[in-house]
Amino acid sequence: MPEVYNWQLGRTMSYPYEGTYPDRQFAFVFNINRCLGCQTCTMACKSTWTFSKGQEYMWWNNVETKPYGGYPHNWDVKILRLLEQADPGNQVWDATEPGPAKPYGTFDGKTIFEAVEKTADPSGQRRALGYIPSDDEWRGPNMYEDTSTKYVAADRLGINTEGVCLPEHKTWFFYLQRLCNHCTYPACLAACPRQAIYKRPEDGIVLIDQGRCRGYRKCVEACPYKKAMYRPTTRTSEKCVGCYPRIEGKDPLSNGRPMETRCMAACIGQIRLQGLVKMGRDGRWAEDRQNPLYYLVNVAKVALPLYPQFGTQPNGYYIPPRWVPRPYLRQMFGPGVDHAIETYTVPDRELLAVLQLFRKSQIIIFRYEIEEGPKVFETTVHGKKFEMYNDTVIAFGADGKEIFRTTVEEPFITRPEERVGSL
Repeated sequence: MPEVYNWQLGRTMSYPYEGTYPDRQFAFVFNINRCLGCQTCTMACKSTWTFSKGQEYMWWNNVETKPYGGYPHNWDVKILRLLEQADPGNQVWDATEPGPAKPYGTFDGKTIFEAVEKTADPSGQRRALGYIPSDDEWRGPNMYEDTSTKYVAADRLGINTEGVCLPEHKTWFFYLQRLCNHCTYPACLAACPRQAIYKRPEDGIVLIDQGRCRGYRKCVEACPYKKAMYRPTTRTSEKCVGCYPRIEGKDPLSNGRPMETRCMAACIGQIRLQGLVKMGRDGRWAEDRQNPLYYLVNVAKVALPLYPQFGTQPNGYYIPPRWVPRPYLRQMFGPGVDHAIETYTVPDRELLAVLQLFRKSQIIIFRYEIEEGPKVFETTVHGKKFEMYNDTVIAFGADGKEIFRTTVEEPFITRPEERVGSL
């Protein structure tokens, strides 16, 4: 296989094709700490794209409860087990020497592309390690919803007598929001024998050519996140299309400006921020300091990729939950978890301002500026000094025009006394 550079792994890796990169890449950041688990994003996607016959079990966007939930069931446990079986005891990170080209250190294990080379394959045609979920595993997207881990120390009533405290709870669960990561090195694209899957050169969105697809389900087998799905009525596979008409600015509401996807725009918990980032010729994001996604991922480093060890270099990033045991989170998001949580728990002035950009507009933000305001609060959090300034953060679109401006401190509005009970 050819060698490509995967900056999330901090090294080159095997991939069936030479690396080709768009000028801008579809990407997003989810703040898990804010998620309500309301499934508004799920239903926005479902009602827009997957409402026809044969799509009943397609949930291109879903929100699942960890550690027990998943759609399809146990998707991550199964692929992690396959990787461990292919390379026993070696699926580890070396985070001792991080750097600009390897911000999380180096992954010493095997990716799904490299692991398949070590497994027995009589046909010699497999491009990525994977499996096809059973019908039973696809049967419901909300199994084990809101199911927490067991109480560590409890009295006879099942109440934790020791209580809980941040940053980690003794009893916990959290919501994981998922859609296609539109990976830089997609496993679905690598596995398709018909070459029916491609990345759009203008924005890196991964699509399936329905005219070429023959429903072999190689993409379903290879995608470690299980976001390529088979439709029996047409005998083809389908997946998240990144709401590309909105990205192209074709939605009348946007007046020609790039617009965020349906799932992003519908989020009432204000956890989602989606955009387009500049790509370099080496597969890394080109420096774009004032792009909010670039800042969150590469500067503040509070947003981390989901299972980077799979090797697909996903373009979906997550601010990990503060209350979950760190070993679990390190397995899911890599060794950058400790820095991400500590930084998010006590945010500096710029990070606090950038976090206000989430869900203030449907128009994609390409650049931000901050106008400094007065100090309004000061305290100590986990022994660290925290200062809050009422700065104004200004968002700009692709055309360089201002989209909106908002302040760090939300305005407090008091209803006039004579209208206290009015609607």
